[in-house]
Amino acid sequence: MISAEKRKNAVKTFARHDTDTGSPEVQISVLTERIKDLAEHIRSNRLDFHSRRGLVQMVSKRNKLLRYLARTDAAKYQETIKRLGLRK
Repeated sequence: MISAEKRKNAVKTFARHDTDTGSPEVQISVLTERIKDLAEHIRSNRLDFHSRRGLVQMVSKRNKLLRYLARTDAAKYQETIKRLGLRK
């Protein structure tokens, strides 16, 4: 679970306008923050398979959103992965 402050920062940096919370870029950035936190949890709790399943689901959802963004707006896709430091 990410803190409200981290979520607000992720939304603020990728929002298209002031009230934007649902654009693909925002969703990808919030998922990336959640993935980072959960990956840290799994590193210290190797036998937590339920959280591992949730992590795999989040990574899958992020990949789907990234594919959608690449298909619809290639420039935004390149900018998003560059700013988040994702490999693609």
